[in-house]
Amino acid sequence: MDKTVDEGLVRIRSSRKRTNILREPEFATIEFLCKIMPSFVTPDMLSAIGFLGSVIAAASVYLAIYNKYFLFLIIPGMAIQWFGDSLDGRIAYYRNTPRKWYGWLLDMNLDWISTAMMTAAYVIYLHDTPLVALLFMAMYGQTFILALMRYKITDIYLIDADGLLGPTELRIILTVSTAMEFFIPGFLFWFGVAGIAILFVINGVDFYKLVQLANSKDDEERAKKASQQ
Repeated sequence: MDKTVDEGLVRIRSSRKRTNILREPEFATIEFLCKIMPSFVTPDMLSAIGFLGSVIAAASVYLAIYNKYFLFLIIPGMAIQWFGDSLDGRIAYYRNTPRKWYGWLLDMNLDWISTAMMTAAYVIYLHDTPLVALLFMAMYGQTFILALMRYKITDIYLIDADGLLGPTELRIILTVSTAMEFFIPGFLFWFGVAGIAILFVINGVDFYKLVQLANSKDDEERAKKASQQ
């Protein structure tokens, strides 16, 4: 029994490379949850739970137009989203029933839809300055594109921006910033402005590194073709 559990944990750890700041406590939590997860809970069910969390989070920002107390609804929304999104693939690897490409396809699409919903909610909330919300979410969306480009070039799917900030850290930052809007009206606007600048730099550095990797790969392929002629 212990051997099976250990192998399951090894599969979880090896399923995806992570470099984010909170990776160790996050992994420990995920491993614990995988151990106690009821067998009837499937990866698809967890994906649905994660998407429900995204709906709750987006609704919290939209409903805050009518009552600021709804801003705090983003806390359980993001927690539910983390639970489902972090565990759907990991539970499959833990049980040794992964569907790599199906899971990747589903995860990417649900993430994009969730990002679109959050963007719409913040644009509506920041109706006087919607461009800030649009640019922030565009910069955030670019991290997905860079992750896909990295996967194509290196065959490594790394989702942590600049190696330090992953989806979990970004969820926490977004949750705290949204809740702060209740205490400091206008906080979300300035958070958005700062976030745009920070993500612009991080994405720019990531893109530059990927350009270097792409050029190196092109050189390797040309050299390989030349040696075969």
